[in-house]
Amino acid sequence: MPDSRDDYLQPYRQAEGAFGGQAFDVTLWASETSQQKRFEVFAAMLNLTGKRLLDAGCGRGDFAAYLARRRIRFASFIGVDALEQVIAFANQRRLRRCRFVAGDFVENPSLLATDAPEIITLSGTLNTMDPDTTRGLLDGAWRATSQVLAFNFLADTAGPLAPRQEWPAKRLNTRALLDFAFERTWNVRFRQDYFRHGHDATIVMTKP
Repeated sequence: MPDSRDDYLQPYRQAEGAFGGQAFDVTLWASETSQQKRFEVFAAMLNLTGKRLLDAGCGRGDFAAYLARRRIRFASFIGVDALEQVIAFANQRRLRRCRFVAGDFVENPSLLATDAPEIITLSGTLNTMDPDTTRGLLDGAWRATSQVLAFNFLADTAGPLAPRQEWPAKRLNTRALLDFAFERTWNVRFRQDYFRHGHDATIVMTKP
């Protein structure tokens, strides 16, 4: 297993080296179907129309492409990801009202404030992070957004028949993340019903 300050990025760098920046495999999602389901949950839980969005850990820009297909008319979309080849591909897709920026927002949290986002999303971004890195990132994202922070994660409250997770994927403490949310706002929504056995969960935090 890699051992460095940014070991949460190492699995993605290995995938980028193996597959390049265009292939779906670089995202480390199990399938496009599971990726799309998480996007559907965001779209159902968030009012994105007319909003400035920032997607932290945007990968190839797949969430932006999903919103474009759904004809959801956000005001602007900023995607941030540390993998330069992946960001280059995302920009090549020429999605309307979208811009993609290369950078590690864990090491440089100021990236999370790019273009003053009203909504920040993280989809799959936490899957390779330890609890301390996760909490630091979410804290920075909460400060950077003016309205909403939405994120999904592999829930440790999943049922016993949920898929086992091995490195690099990590299940996170669901109750600790809910505590994190409620320590900052009373306006919290939670879902863990969209995959069998509660495999994944989503939290949406809205500023009062």
